[in-house]
Amino acid sequence: MKTIRYTEEQVIEAVGPLTRTRLHRFVEAECLMPARDGGEVVFTDADVARIELLCELRDDLDIGDEALPVVMNLLDQVHGLRRELRRMALAIERQPAEVRAEVLRTRQELEEG
Repeated sequence: MKTIRYTEEQVIEAVGPLTRTRLHRFVEAECLMPARDGGEVVFTDADVARIELLCELRDDLDIGDEALPVVMNLLDQVHGLRRELRRMALAIERQPAEVRAEVLRTRQELEEG
């Protein structure tokens, strides 16, 4: 599957509330890390989705420019943890039934404290 790449102009056109200044602020704050193709900055679909989220956090939830990097870092951590939990669940599912049962028993014991 080929990754679609967007120019700065295409991204600004695609994301309604985005301006060039705002896009540059997101990059400077390291909330967004676009790739470089030669001397040109390029954006992926994931970057566009992230930009939309950044605009929503800024405009709809009134999260300030100073807080955006912190919020995005926390969201990135949550997504990373969810990905790791999915991998762990798949690894457990691939174990024999007695191992899965032991994992569930241990989990219940830990919940009960």
